[in-house]
Amino acid sequence: MRFCSRCGFPMEGAMQLLASGGTLPTYYPPQGGKTISPRRKGVKQGVLLMLIGAVLVPLLGVFSSFAPFRIGVAFEFFCAAAAILCFVGGPLRMLFAAIFAEGAPPPQFIARPPQQYPHAYAQPLIAPPPARVSALPPAAANTTASWRQRPQTAEILQPPSVTDHTTQLLDKSEPEAK
Repeated sequence: MRFCSRCGFPMEGAMQLLASGGTLPTYYPPQGGKTISPRRKGVKQGVLLMLIGAVLVPLLGVFSSFAPFRIGVAFEFFCAAAAILCFVGGPLRMLFAAIFAEGAPPPQFIARPPQQYPHAYAQPLIAPPPARVSALPPAAANTTASWRQRPQTAEILQPPSVTDHTTQLLDKSEPEAK
């Protein structure tokens, strides 16, 4: 993928816009059935397991209270096992799928070739420009004979610097006081 060297804007959309003559291409998902990623499938299994537990555990609890002693003990065991399996196993399955399972690949879009629509922008028909027209005035208007020559600046004397004068003052010695 290309990016603008100055601002970092992705150039993919701009290149497609230029390639299609100024109309935005219409995107359609690829043909074929929708595939569910392993991550999403695992999360769905965990949610389904918890929903089954929300129905199965109370149902087994009601059956264990109305059943004779020996059968009631079996229903109590199944009720406890279903509660552990569904309410602990369901969230663990969702967690495992969310962490370790593969996600869905990014969707691939297929651009339909651009078609001419009545509402699409069409470039106006412009007559080709006439033969080369210069923006400069004609050459006869700018004669160099009327120009004066530039002064020779190398002949001008440079003014002395401020430090030259002060340095000369330092060289003079002050008279001694008696």
